[in-house]
Amino acid sequence: MEWRHSGAPRPKKVLVQKSAGNFPASIVWDQDGILLVVYLPKGQTVNAEYYASLLVRLKEILKEKRRGKVTKVVLFLHDNAPADWALETRKKLAYLGSQCLDHPPYSPDLAPSDYHLFPGLKKQLKGHHFSSDAEVITAAETWLDGQPSEFF
Repeated sequence: MEWRHSGAPRPKKVLVQKSAGNFPASIVWDQDGILLVVYLPKGQTVNAEYYASLLVRLKEILKEKRRGKVTKVVLFLHDNAPADWALETRKKLAYLGSQCLDHPPYSPDLAPSDYHLFPGLKKQLKGHHFSSDAEVITAAETWLDGQPSEFF
């Protein structure tokens, strides 16, 4: 229902083409740049088992990309999502020789990605129409690869 004058023409209906949906991405980065980008498959949720497998992949990537820089302990700062703080995740971090940093008191419990990395990426992708997941991934990775080292 719509209010209009009796002689006014009916509004035209616009056909909206469905865009590729959204899907979560896990992006791990440090002061030197992007280390790992993993897109969550449709229908899968982030749980402790998934996150622990991601940490194992990250350990191998750190050995490859940051050869000689990682000498003792890798420190993680992530948000307070349940998968990030699950017992299985904490055990895997300890097994891999890593530690999680606690958030400072009265902090909004946001990881740096939430207020530094993702807003710029969202701004870049906003308003574009993507017909497939591959197009979204390409656009996101193009933006991430185009960031200068000072950004990180």
